[in-house]
Amino acid sequence: MDKQNTNRYGWVVVAAAFTLMMVGFGAAYSFAAFFGALEKEFGASRGDIALVFSMGAFLWFLSGAPAGVLADRYGVRGVALAGVACLAAALWVASRAQSLGVLYATYSIGLGLGVGLTYVPSIGAVQPWFRENRAFASGLAVAGIGAGNIAGPLLAEWWISLFGWRGAYVALAVFVAVLGGLAAAVIRQKDRHAPSRPLEGVPLRAAVRTAPFALLFASLTFSCIGLFVPMVHLGPFAVDAGYSAAQGVALVSLIGVGSLAGRFTIGAPADRLGRLPSLAAMYAGLATMFLVWWLASAYWVLALFALVFGACYGAYVALLPTIVMDLYGARSLSSIIGCLYTGCGIGTLLGPWLAGAAFDAFGSYQLPMLAGAAFSLAAAACILPLCHGRAKTVHSG
Repeated sequence: MDKQNTNRYGWVVVAAAFTLMMVGFGAAYSFAAFFGALEKEFGASRGDIALVFSMGAFLWFLSGAPAGVLADRYGVRGVALAGVACLAAALWVASRAQSLGVLYATYSIGLGLGVGLTYVPSIGAVQPWFRENRAFASGLAVAGIGAGNIAGPLLAEWWISLFGWRGAYVALAVFVAVLGGLAAAVIRQKDRHAPSRPLEGVPLRAAVRTAPFALLFASLTFSCIGLFVPMVHLGPFAVDAGYSAAQGVALVSLIGVGSLAGRFTIGAPADRLGRLPSLAAMYAGLATMFLVWWLASAYWVLALFALVFGACYGAYVALLPTIVMDLYGARSLSSIIGCLYTGCGIGTLLGPWLAGAAFDAFGSYQLPMLAGAAFSLAAAACILPLCHGRAKTVHSG
């Protein structure tokens, strides 16, 4: 493949990664639309319902590391196809579930594995195709997460109104299988078959022993304790405040709108101000938005919170792969990103579940909101030493 065609195919890879993340995270974030139906169907507490999502999110971040290793070793296409199959199967099984225990054992596991097998390998596949405009290409690819955040809850709410919650899960399974399968079939890694030209960078074993890795890992753990709480609980919070279920789902989709904006716009400012200082600023922005949520009652304020929260979230997700590429190079990029995202899994397992348990205990989300602000500030504090030290590139070529 000549250089011009190679450059063009890089954008095909970006489009495929965007689509894989859109269907994967659309399936995941559609949970906001199903929350009330599951609560009513199984007569369960909010903590127990939220645990369905938390377990799935924990597994998608936990499976990111082995998925990255598999993609680095065997290629991204087969791994992504397996992920799409897991997603479709999980959604179909959810449509047949007769208890929360079945959802924990099937839907949570299948969703977690499916997102993990498509997410990290797709991100890692994009980076080596670009030397210039890498931040833009990365932001465009991960914008699929924001698109899924918008489309997933809205499609699910529509299909629930047409088919009921079980039929909506079947519709989502078909949607994921068709669109995700097409994207997985065309994605591939650069220079996969060129062993005489190995990619530069730091191997995984060496990367995980460095101080920047430890600080990034801690920042992701802290931030994700709060990050996914609105994804799961903003809809129920809005219903408790007197708004309709559709208005609650719309707020979750507005997080996706903000996320798209953040992913598309962060590249140029981050290139000027520095990617690590920009990451710290996004963490601080999340903390500020948690305080806005804590004070909010009017719907327009909740909408503003959702948009800005989403923008901070989307920007930081877009920045992270490029920061890892800057620090460690392309050699084990997917594997390193996957190991870092294990920290996200720990935070996500705790955050939405404990927020639901706090509501069950106190009848309010105020404590989770304040905790989200505190943990987001802690995440920003983890990045400050890297900013002050200018975080010199770890790899030497």
